[in-house]
Amino acid sequence: MGGKDLTRIAISIDKKLMDRFDGFTAEKGYTNRSEAIRDLIRDALVGREWEEDQEVVGTITLVYNHHTRELSDTLNDLQHHFYHAIISNLHVHLDEHNCLEVMVVRGKASVVKRIADRMIGTKGVVHGKLSMATTGKELV
Repeated sequence: MGGKDLTRIAISIDKKLMDRFDGFTAEKGYTNRSEAIRDLIRDALVGREWEEDQEVVGTITLVYNHHTRELSDTLNDLQHHFYHAIISNLHVHLDEHNCLEVMVVRGKASVVKRIADRMIGTKGVVHGKLSMATTGKELV
């Protein structure tokens, strides 16, 4: 992004809030406030994409004990059922009992949420999380 494409703004912020924000930016490794604020704005806009049921991407992360009766088969069947939205899959053996599965998903936000809910809510999944992201089309 060239300098001609930038818009400069001025905002007023309470000193205590600014001090906390500066601590946040330093902790996260930002080199300046502007970059941190741009990321916060992008994050809010990504959330809006999900609320507006736009095409989105994300990851569904599952941790489960593969010895749980029929769990692997159930998860595999769900993945085949939702093959149109699951574009990649990573399976990791954490130890002799537990597995980590990460699926990259793409589609309408409502569909992706439904897939995540089905996977995470499957009996035997000990932890699951949907991480929401964006296709980037609306943030350019």
